Amino acid sequence: MRVRKYQMRDTDAMMAIWNGVVEEGNAFPQEEPLDASDTDAFFASQSYCGVAVDFAANVHGLYILHPNNEGRCGHICNASFAVAPDSRGQKVGEDLVKDCIVQAGKLGFKILQFNAVVTSNEAANKLYEKLGFNRLGTIPGGFRLKDGSFADINLYYINL
Repeated sequence: MRVRKYQMRDTDAMMAIWNGVVEEGNAFPQEEPLDASDTDAFFASQSYCGVAVDFAANVHGLYILHPNNEGRCGHICNASFAVAPDSRGQKVGEDLVKDCIVQAGKLGFKILQFNAVVTSNEAANKLYEKLGFNRLGTIPGGFRLKDGSFADINLYYINL
């Protein structure tokens, strides 16, 4: 498995993985899945997109990287990660986060911040803390789950 910059040929697989996480309704804030008409533009609009691929170029996960804000806070970036269900637990997410940190630094960002890591996403929380992210705190009820109930979210950052 290796992580590389996405290519246009990857977008169908990226859309499927992304939409799977959106449909699960317990990690991404988006409620509407991407469709074929907006997928290319969505990924192209990011500062950087990385994909985890195997030797046959099958996409197992992805991340998007973009500014968290603009102007005087434009040095802070944000990212989202998605791993295919059958690839979870195989360190794909860890490889994606490590690559994201490198690419964010190359793009001149100084801080990588995660605004809404659902506390029930134990794998993500453990990974970010393992990699040295600082947890700023928890927002009670900060995320509306697919079933309409609310879950707490953690905020994290790391200096690049």
